[in-house]
Amino acid sequence: MNIAVPKEYYPGENRVPMIPANVKKIAARGGKTMIEKGMGASAGFSDEEYRNAGAQVTENRRELLSRADMVLRVRKPPLEEIEILRPGCIHISYLDPFNEKKLLLKFISRSISAISMEMIPRITRAQKLDALSSQASLAGYVAVILAADRLNRIFPLLMTPAGTLSPARVFVIGAGVAGLQAIATAKRLGGRIEAFDTRPAVAEEVRSLGAKFIQIDIGETGQTKEGYAKALTEQQLEVQRLEMKKHCAVSDVVITTAQVFGSKAPRIITADMIDGMKKGSIIVDLAVESGGNVEGSEAGREVEFKGVKIIGLENLPGRVAFHASLMYSNNLTNLILEFWDDDAKRMVLPLDDEIIKGCVVSHEKRIINERLRSFIER
Repeated sequence: MNIAVPKEYYPGENRVPMIPANVKKIAARGGKTMIEKGMGASAGFSDEEYRNAGAQVTENRRELLSRADMVLRVRKPPLEEIEILRPGCIHISYLDPFNEKKLLLKFISRSISAISMEMIPRITRAQKLDALSSQASLAGYVAVILAADRLNRIFPLLMTPAGTLSPARVFVIGAGVAGLQAIATAKRLGGRIEAFDTRPAVAEEVRSLGAKFIQIDIGETGQTKEGYAKALTEQQLEVQRLEMKKHCAVSDVVITTAQVFGSKAPRIITADMIDGMKKGSIIVDLAVESGGNVEGSEAGREVEFKGVKIIGLENLPGRVAFHASLMYSNNLTNLILEFWDDDAKRMVLPLDDEIIKGCVVSHEKRIINERLRSFIER
């Protein structure tokens, strides 16, 4: 099986989908990896490292794609590059399928088997394949480091002859993977942490990391079978905002992580809430790429509103590209080898498998995922 890894050209994307160590793992099972020259440079991997691991390096991107039995990327492909792929090719990357109908239809028309890394089921067996979680964990870490760098005070309690410095107060909204890592990182820096999530089931995880879990009675909530928080009604959001306003007002840092898979991120922090915050405080909006949790946040920018800095920088995992690439490459490699046929020396797609049913979005000119098929046919 020829596995092609083209260079990423999306602005600001430093992550790469395959590291040399995993090229070697795939080669040991009979797979052949081809990379575009310079593919790994943005994450700190040289072409020579890939050659030493057994990869072929080429400057001809079109030839690379046209020869591929499988293509690995971080970002979704340009439509014109799908035209180059051979029918039956497997394409694996983030695809944002619920917002990319045209892209899906192009995969179908070319008979490409497209796997969306966002659609990996959140089940125990698939944890080692779960790129959303691996990257979200890094985003939570980077969010705290950014906030600490921008904040005009230190995080830990400090007792000195010149006076006692009280710890920074951090409020984390959303206790999924990103939120929990943000809590853990802020705690390690010495902050005083509070957290809220609509799912009461995560309260114990929050407390185990040394944070205080904020209880807000907003009626019936819960999570989907995939483990994501369910969308709230507008009435529930308003009750939530009124209570959270009190906690934002006394916080030095607020980190929002709330996202609803396949939908626009809910608006959680309003201008009125920001108006009540202390001057010099920081908000990091981790949902900015899917619409934003914070009123006034702008994708790719840091803006100021009445003395409060709102950080809406995109692709936070890409700021730690070496480790983000290592984790994403491991996710991809685990996925490939989970379904590797050693006799045929290739990845196979058993459509009755729970993982494959969840993440394969197109195969042999049809939509495989039932939820996505309903969306496309609307």
